[in-house]
Amino acid sequence: LVDVLTLSATPIPRTLYLALTGARDMSTIQTPPHDRLPVETIATQYDERLIRDAIQRELNRGGQVFFLHNRVMTIETMRAKLQTLVPQARIVVGHGQMSADDLEEVMTKFVNGEADVLLSTTIIESGLDIPNANTIIIDRADRFGLSDLYQLRGRVGRYKHQAYAYLLLPRHASLLTDVRKRISAIKQYSTLGSGFKIAMRDLEIRGAGNLLGSEQSGHITAVGFDLYCQLLKQSVSVLKGEKVKPRVEVRVALDFLEMNAGASDPDADGARLWSKTQPQRAANTSRAEIESPSRNVAAAAGATHTAALPHNYVTEPQHRIEIYRKLAQANEKSALENLQKELRDRFGPLPPEVELLLLVAELKILASEKSVTAIEVADDKLMLTRHGDFITLGGKFARLTKKEAKARLKEIKRLLLAI
Repeated sequence: LVDVLTLSATPIPRTLYLALTGARDMSTIQTPPHDRLPVETIATQYDERLIRDAIQRELNRGGQVFFLHNRVMTIETMRAKLQTLVPQARIVVGHGQMSADDLEEVMTKFVNGEADVLLSTTIIESGLDIPNANTIIIDRADRFGLSDLYQLRGRVGRYKHQAYAYLLLPRHASLLTDVRKRISAIKQYSTLGSGFKIAMRDLEIRGAGNLLGSEQSGHITAVGFDLYCQLLKQSVSVLKGEKVKPRVEVRVALDFLEMNAGASDPDADGARLWSKTQPQRAANTSRAEIESPSRNVAAAAGATHTAALPHNYVTEPQHRIEIYRKLAQANEKSALENLQKELRDRFGPLPPEVELLLLVAELKILASEKSVTAIEVADDKLMLTRHGDFITLGGKFARLTKKEAKARLKEIKRLLLAI
């Protein structure tokens, strides 16, 4: 039984992320209508000759043109400029500050083919289906979001004719990083049914939204992906009336293993959650041994092994996010075993990086059951922390004897089982 059904070509980051994290169920429709062609997207600097040629080419084949200029104060100036460039074109102007009757008259003329060019603001973003309009020119495309550009591009190409979308950028202006990413993404994802990929890219650029507020975009790096997933899962479980099993958060820092998979991988924050505050010193433990952790944690940057999901193993970003989410939320070994089977079934044999990632996750679960709050290895010394105190064997830290990363993780597991 479904109470609420949400349909969107490009869901906003927060809505999409709620689906990826399990708060909403999601299905995608990727089959385009019959005979539909992808819109050819051209991003270029503002050029009046290009504008003239684009409008003239569309008029020559009996079509119509959308020209989007999102500034009401200067829209009449733009109309005069377009009329000079293409004197024979019949141009009408529409924007949200017009009276309802005037706007209806303008739109009726354009729909009935009595006008060649509709010069308008973003009021055309949704709700229009004009098969004869197959060229859209967007002035100052750098001022629009990725989903906005996708929706605007969708105003053309709604029939079997080849459609064109021109994204005009300011001349001699250095574009912000996010703007360059948006323009690159809208050009890259121009195939039919690419709305979901556009939304995923928008999620990556803008972030998933404020964790505890109403903002619908923004990054969660200050909170950390593990904590974010944990809080979200607890909230969803409470709303569903499920019992929430308490879990001890375990910090892991291993000098032989790199767990920072990069900014684009959500699980990267987990490797950086090691507290800067040093735990209390255990009895009979030398100061040199205690101070060594903070001095050697950085050695992980030169680690020869990596625990992560390789991009060539799980190629789609949404699938990597989904797997990292399941990994962060797993609080029982059976959940890890199910995830391991799922990975083999969907993506094939596990590469070494994934095997190490699953072993680290298993260590976290085991440590949580033992109330161990931190696991660190530096210079072969294994340092376990429970409630701010080091756990030692005979007043000394345990030492790892294995050299290979997988064997070392299994050695840590045996030592955890022994305490």
